[in-house]
Formats: sequence, C-alpha cells, structure tokens
Amino acid sequence: MSATPKITPKNPAFDFTKYRPFAFAPKLTDRTWPDKTITKAPIWASVDLRDGNQALIDPMNIEQKLRFFKLLVDVGFKEIEIGFPSAAQVEFDFTRRLIEEGHVPDDVTLQVLVQAREHLIKRTFESLQGAKRAIVHVYNSTSKVQRDKVYQLDKEGIKAIAVQGATLLRDIAKEYPDTEWIFQYSPESFSQTEPEFAVEVCEAVCEVWQPAKGQKVILNLPATVEASTPNIYADQVEYFCRNLSCRKDVLVSLHTHNDRGCGVAASELGLMAGADRIEGTLLGNGERTGNMDILTMAMNMYTQGVDPELDFSQVSEIVQVVTECNNLPVHPRHPYVGELVFTAFSGSHQDAIKKSLDYNEKHSETENHWDVAYLPIDPMHIGRGYQDVVRINSQSGKGGAAYILQRHYGFDLPRWTQIDFARVVQNEAETLARELKTDELLEIFTKTYLAQDTFRLSDYNISNKGGDVSFQGQVAAPNKVIEVIGQGNGALSAFIDGLVKATGKQIHVTNYAEHAINVKATESTLDDSLGDQTHTAAAAYVQLAVDGQIYSGIGTCSSTVSAMLKGALSALSQAW
Repeated sequence: MSATPKITPKNPAFDFTKYRPFAFAPKLTDRTWPDKTITKAPIWASVDLRDGNQALIDPMNIEQKLRFFKLLVDVGFKEIEIGFPSAAQVEFDFTRRLIEEGHVPDDVTLQVLVQAREHLIKRTFESLQGAKRAIVHVYNSTSKVQRDKVYQLDKEGIKAIAVQGATLLRDIAKEYPDTEWIFQYSPESFSQTEPEFAVEVCEAVCEVWQPAKGQKVILNLPATVEASTPNIYADQVEYFCRNLSCRKDVLVSLHTHNDRGCGVAASELGLMAGADRIEGTLLGNGERTGNMDILTMAMNMYTQGVDPELDFSQVSEIVQVVTECNNLPVHPRHPYVGELVFTAFSGSHQDAIKKSLDYNEKHSETENHWDVAYLPIDPMHIGRGYQDVVRINSQSGKGGAAYILQRHYGFDLPRWTQIDFARVVQNEAETLARELKTDELLEIFTKTYLAQDTFRLSDYNISNKGGDVSFQGQVAAPNKVIEVIGQGNGALSAFIDGLVKATGKQIHVTNYAEHAINVKATESTLDDSLGDQTHTAAAAYVQLAVDGQIYSGIGTCSSTVSAMLKGALSALSQAW
C-alpha cells in the first residue's frame, strides 16, 4: 500500500495578481445576439492542412496532406485552407500537386495563407496558377501587445502594413486573370485588439479592395489567443458588424482558439452575433490548446435539428484518418467521437437509457424525434453501435446488465431478475477490479442461471382432467433420480407440488415471466443452453421461495412448458 503523499505548500509563484481583467470589451449595451438562435449552417472553412498542420510535432508529408484533403472533400467542405505555400517547398509542391493532378472538385475553393510581404505574396500566386478559384488570405497582427512589444509600431504603422498587403494582393492578382480570386484579410489577434481599431484597419483594407464594386472579400476575426469569456467575443463580433461601413458587401468569418476551453462556444455566439463563416479544424487540433473543433460545432447544430451541411455519418473512419495523419490520439471523452462518449457505467444512467429505448420501441409510431435520457444523439446516426452505450463495471446497476442481455442476446429480464443478477455482476466486477466485457457478461449469466445442473429435468408427462393438471416425471438430482408426482391448477403448480412432496422443502412460486427469444446460430453458448440448435425459443423466469429464502432461476427451451420447468429447477439448484 502506497504512503499518503505529503501536502506541498502553496507555490508562491502561483500569483493571480500578475493578471488583469480583459480590457478590450466593446461598450455594447443593446446587444442583440443573446436573443438569436442558430438556424442554418455557416460557410465552413477547414484549416486542418495549414493551422492544424503547423501545430504538429511532425508536420504531415504530401501524401498525408493529400489523404486528409480527400477526407475534407468527402465530408463536404467547400473551402479548404491547404497551407502556406510561400513558407516551405513542401507546401508549395502540395499546392501544385492538387491543381496539376486535378484533385480539386469544381465546387471546392482552395485557400492559402500569406504574410503581407511582396516576395511571399508573389510566390503564393505562383503556387495557385491554374486554379479555378482561390482565396488568398493575408494577415498582420493588430493587438496592443503585438504593436507595443513585437512590432514597436503605433496604430498608423500597423494599419500601413495591412494596406500594403491588400494593395499587393490586388495588383498581383491581376497577373493571373484566369483564376477567380477571393481576398481574405485577418486582423490577427482581433480578440485582443481595441474594437474600434479593428474596424478602422478593416475599413482601410476594404478601401483598397473595393468589395462594393464586385471584389469578393472575407474579413476574418481571429481569437488568436482566447483571452475572454465567449460572450465578450460575441460582443466584439456584433460591434464589428454594426460599425463596418461595407458590412453588406463582405463575408465576416471567425477563427477561434481554445485557450480557455471555450473555442466552440465563442464561435457559436459569434455566429449568433452576425458572422457568416467559421474556420476551424476536425477534432480541434491546433496551436496551444487547439483550434475550434468544427466537428463538435457542426454536431451541436445537428442535435438541434439544423442541417450542418457536413457529413459526419461515419465518424470512426474520420477519426482514423485524422489521427493517423496528425499522429495525435483522441481523448476517450471527446464530444461525439470519443470511445466512451456514448457509454454509461452508472447504474442509474444505464437504467434510464434502457427504459427510454424500450419506450421508444413500444411507441415507435408517435416517437418521431430522438429523446433518450443521457444520449443527446442516436449513436447509429454517426456510425456507432448500441454496444457502445452501456458497459459494465462495479458501478453499474441492474439496468446495464439487463440492457446488454436484451440487446445482444434477446433476454428481457423482469425487474426481480435484474436485481438478482445485478448482485452477481457487481460481485464479479469488484473481484476482477475492471470492466466486464459483453461475452464475459453472457458467461456469468449462463453460469448463474442456464447451466445450473444440480437438478435436471428428465422424462415427464402432463395431463389435464376436469381442470386439474397432473405432473408425473423424473428429475435427476445428485446421486439419485427423484420421482416427481404432483397436482395443481397448471403445469408449474403441479410440478412444484411434486417437488414439495419429493424433497420435503417448503416451495412456492413468488414471481413468473416468459417471452420468446430469437437466438443467432453464432451464439453457441446459448445454443448449448437450449439443448438443440433451434433459432426460436422460450425464456422462462421463475422466482421461488424455498424454506423462506428467495431464489431466481431461468430456463430456455423450444417448448414453453419445458422452459418453465427448467426455470424452476434453475432456482431450486441455487437453493440446494
């Protein structure tokens, strides 16, 4: 047993007084975004191949980038930022390969990033030669900390860099008239820029590009470092949209990061605040704590009945490509795609899921919308199976084991049997100190109920005369064969009467249930327990009081009567 760790004294370097409250919130007392809802998908732009790629320990090679690009096309992205072709030869070569080998569908627009420097911009346009349509994305930092400490320029100096970049894009694009050009500008670190200055810089860029005269323009507002709560970012976006004179002529785009863990929330609120377009990555890969996760945001819309216009119906395949290309694992609790997100270990959760699904099956004609406790979406909709929903450990209750037995093996355990079996499962899970697998659960179930062989039914005959039922037969017991002769108002009561006479025990039935089950031929354990190779059988659940103690048993057979008698002997075997 390990020693209890000592409590370490508080580190004096952990000093919150080093930080100040966020200082760039606009004065917006009549904000409208809190009353808005998201009713349609934005324009999505994937930056996996650029922003995501530059954040990797080992950046993707061309083959990996090509595989990832094809995935993004298959998912449904129409705008894809493919890289920084002026920054590295591999980036330039990848751009050329996409264009020259015809990998870009007609309805997909390539996007590339470039700094506001002439030789880099020229190299960027060279890389895109022959493209049908492309977005050239130029940026420069506008935040106060960048102005003061990195560039050591005043606002006019920073604005001049933006105007110079915009002018170079406009002029050099004219040398490539066969391509439809879309210009994009980002006031990098927009979220840490004074709101009025962000508008001022973007106004100056638009004066060069003249979007009102037909030039397609995107103004992208990055939370390059997430430094405030999402509501403040939404205020910044609404302020920008209200005060930009050419708002109707441009697309406003958002690019949020996840430093405070709110990247998705910031983009959602920013969309409500007036944005048209969202940039992000699949699964949120990106610098520091990552970019905004487009898959999560899109699936959030999906759960509200909004078509995200991206296809995530096979998330397991998507996750495989992304993780293999990025060489990054996915957290098991990652929203929508993590291994455990549709898994319930808690007994109360398992019970609620089982009851909700059972209710929906019984009321399928009226239950037109998904509404299941603890499951925000139907796992089947994204290619996941119900086997992911309930898993069994020592924290699981009666509903979890019952759910698995019902879904996988056709056993619909009555509540009193659920309670009895739950105790067995919990003891086993505690003994093993780990999760129980589905086949292990079936093995425990079979051993506990179906494979009880202290008493085994042999030949028997049941007759009915004048309403009285008579039972006559033999039961194999340890070291002997018991003759069972009894009468009752039914086959089970006659059998129990005979057992009482033969054993001298006080036995009576306290609960009984039965149903038909369909058994797959591949389930050899179940086939063996049935005693034949039938695919349709009866399951009978019998609870007996034996000398005042309660025992549960289960019997299966192609014959309902035989299943019932086997269930009684299963319970009796546990009492012996």
